[in-house]
Parts: sequence; C-alpha cells; structure tokens
Amino acid sequence: MERILIGSASWTDKTLIDCGRFYPKDCKSAESRLRFYASQFPLVEVDSSYYGIPAPQNAQLWAERTPEHFIFNVKAFRLFTGHQTSPVVFPKDIQQALGPNPPRTLYYRDTPVEIRDELWRRFMDSLAPLQQAGKLGAVHFQFAPWLLRNRDGMAHVRHCVEQMQGRLVAVEFRNKSWFEGDNLERTLAFERELGVAHTIVDAPQGFANTVPCVWEVTTPKLALLRLHGRNKATWNIKSDASSSRFNYWYSADELGAMVPEVRHAAAAADAMHILFNTNYEDQGQVNARLMRQLLAA
Repeated sequence: MERILIGSASWTDKTLIDCGRFYPKDCKSAESRLRFYASQFPLVEVDSSYYGIPAPQNAQLWAERTPEHFIFNVKAFRLFTGHQTSPVVFPKDIQQALGPNPPRTLYYRDTPVEIRDELWRRFMDSLAPLQQAGKLGAVHFQFAPWLLRNRDGMAHVRHCVEQMQGRLVAVEFRNKSWFEGDNLERTLAFERELGVAHTIVDAPQGFANTVPCVWEVTTPKLALLRLHGRNKATWNIKSDASSSRFNYWYSADELGAMVPEVRHAAAAADAMHILFNTNYEDQGQVNARLMRQLLAA
C-alpha cells in the first residue's frame, strides 16, 4: 500500500465545492482547500493545466501548501495533445505575437513553430517548482480521440516525449486504433520504447473515443490507473457541464474486482497511481477512499 497512491483528478471542481460534503465549512480559500485535500490524500492530478498553462508562481504555492511527500500529476496543455485550442487561453504576449487577427481555433500542426516552442518552454517552467520540491509525478498526455495509431500519430507522441526532456510522461490514448487486434502489443512495445507510463483506462466501452482497459505496465517507474466512470448514457452527450460525462459512482463490487489487477500492476513498478476522474460533486473522493479501504483489507 505504501507504493500505491490514490487521489482524484482536480481538487477545485465547482460541483465538489458546492456540494459541501468534502471540504469543511471553514475551507473557503484556495489555500485551505488544497491543504485539506492534501491531508486526506497523497496524490492529485492538476486538471487546470489542460485548459491553460499555469503560472510558475501558482505551482510554487501548490508545492508550499502540501506535505513533503505529496505528489502532483500534471495534465499536458491541450494544444500539445492535439485538441483544438482557442488562442485566448495563451499568455497575453503570445496572443499578441499571433498578430491582429488570430484564428479563433488553432491545432498544433497549424501553430507557428516559434509559438509552439515558446509554449513548451513556459509549460516546462510551470513544472519546475513542483520538480524542484520533489512533488512532480507524471506529466499526463491525454491525446485527442482523433489521434490515430499511424505514422503521423506515432510521430506526434514521440515529439511530445522528446519535448519533455526526460521527465516522466504518462500516455493516455482515446482512439481504439491503438489497441485493435495486433496493434495492442505494438502500442505497448511503442510505449516501452519511449519509456512512458501506459495509462490503464476504466471507461464505458463501445464508443469510438474509448479504449479497452489494458492492465499493463510499460515502465518500471510507474503504473497508472485512471477511472472515468462507466456512464454510457452521458458519455458523448453535449453538455455545458463537463462533469456530466464523468457522473458515476463506482460500487464496492466494481472496485473490488479491480483489486487483484491493481496489486499485480503495482508489483511491477516503483509506484502506482490511481486517479478517479469521476468529478461530479464528491464522487471521486468518496470512491478514492473506498478503493483505499478495499486495498488495505
């Protein structure tokens, strides 16, 4: 259990705060909420970094407000993972560098190289305070559902790993082409070659943008399980609330069925991270505690 760290994806979700069940009533500030979260769990995933590159000053505060051995996994910025990105989320000076009439949406391949290079540099700067404090876990690349397992897709993954300059990278694919037929073993071999952590994904099955749960460890540094819930009814429904996709309570039986696989995966790595991305209200935190109890039994 000492090597198995369990937590949730984000500690600041609006529905989590509004439900009033996880944070004590006197936890009103960003600082008090993070301090309380870190008193309950040893691990969290920074989700906000997907939407915009954090300021290094914020990462420094995260490091200062958490215990010595607390770990942050950080999601990679959305432009890097192949998602459409509005330039309004870029730092102001980079927005200005795009000129007076920037496009409303950019993809990585369409972004000027000098802009991309500067965004990578700033992303790395945002990681530095956590790394210097010994609190940076994996940098998590959750690639777009349209990133296929072909020459271009594999080249982009390799490019992202190279940009990370030796930091621990976790890779999560969301297109089934990576795991169909013989591609499953080829993808695992590719991840091993790159030295990245394969993400074991628990999610609804039967969709083009979900992948099977493959219990494999591709680097001795880390085994990683991310749980998105199994809510087929809301998975691909367009909604103003991103939480609706991940609105799911795992039962004790569902989590209990994973325990042997978790222990097997954990035995193959120096550490195992289990992150609940069921982020409607306090679902992730309640299920994280339940998983901890099941593993300790």
